[in-house]
Amino acid sequence: MVKAIIGKKAGMTRIFDELGRSVPVTVIEAGPCVVVQKKLPEKDGYAAVQLGFEDTSEKRLTKPESGHLKKAGAAPKKHLKEFRLEGAGEMNVGDELKAAVFAEGDRVDVTGTSRGKGFAGVVKRFGARRTPTTHGGGPVHRHAGSMGSGTDPSKIFKGKIGAGHMGAERVTVQNLEVVKVDGELNLIAVRGAVPGARGSVVYIKNTVKNA
Repeated sequence: MVKAIIGKKAGMTRIFDELGRSVPVTVIEAGPCVVVQKKLPEKDGYAAVQLGFEDTSEKRLTKPESGHLKKAGAAPKKHLKEFRLEGAGEMNVGDELKAAVFAEGDRVDVTGTSRGKGFAGVVKRFGARRTPTTHGGGPVHRHAGSMGSGTDPSKIFKGKIGAGHMGAERVTVQNLEVVKVDGELNLIAVRGAVPGARGSVVYIKNTVKNA
């Protein structure tokens, strides 16, 4: 069954397994999330549920958002996200999802917004090499350098590396293992790192890859 939840990145730590090995994990405060909308194939063409996460004050919502949540009978929520779930037809508006929907050993994809690093050059942004620093190289050692002939094609093709805004983009890390689940504290520990800073919102869903 496809499972999903919204959470907040709490930070990284390590857990020791039964053999005493140190396992690096990211701790995620997952849920509780409330189903605020339900979509069905007969009406919408596909099955999905929209989840709401983290309470907020009504004055921080737009009128359409506020009306949407009032129609569902839900408290004002800061984050909304739609997930296509196989069991969406069995769920109802108002149902609550907690971290316990996942279990140890599950494989998940985690989506978040990576840390913004501002304007960066090609060396930092793409791992490009520097130009030679001797024989009159000049003050351009970390520049991109020549990117093509001046005769044919006489232009730079799209997709070439260049300096620009680095980070602050949506990133998905696939096929991470759920190491531990604490149903009482609504915490999920997944092996490895996930994108984003501490306190940033992440979306957890069954992996699209075969474990």
